[in-house]
Amino acid sequence: MAGFKSPDFNERTAAARAARQAAVEQLRNKPAPDPAVLAERQAARAAREEQRAAKKAEAEEAKAKRAEAARIKAEAAQADAAKAAAEAAVPERTEAELKAARDARYAARKARQR
Repeated sequence: MAGFKSPDFNERTAAARAARQAAVEQLRNKPAPDPAVLAERQAARAAREEQRAAKKAEAEEAKAKRAEAARIKAEAAQADAAKAAAEAAVPERTEAELKAARDARYAARKARQR
């Protein structure tokens, strides 16, 4: 049995040229696509594009609604904070004022019991 003989440069380039030529011939011999099939593919592609556009518009609408809800929530939180700050700004009553109010409630309760 003969040993392996590696091909020289000329043989390799000839083999590559033959492979390229075979690929080109294969592409040339390929039949032209059927217009009905092309039209069907184009219609399917258009339908997919419409679905994607509708889905994208729906997602953008949902995103806008979430942003609006977040804005409203932030405004409510800010209003609550402002209300809490306003309530905190009310001066605290002194011990004497608290005692006077407590005594007034006590006196009113006693007056109702009599």
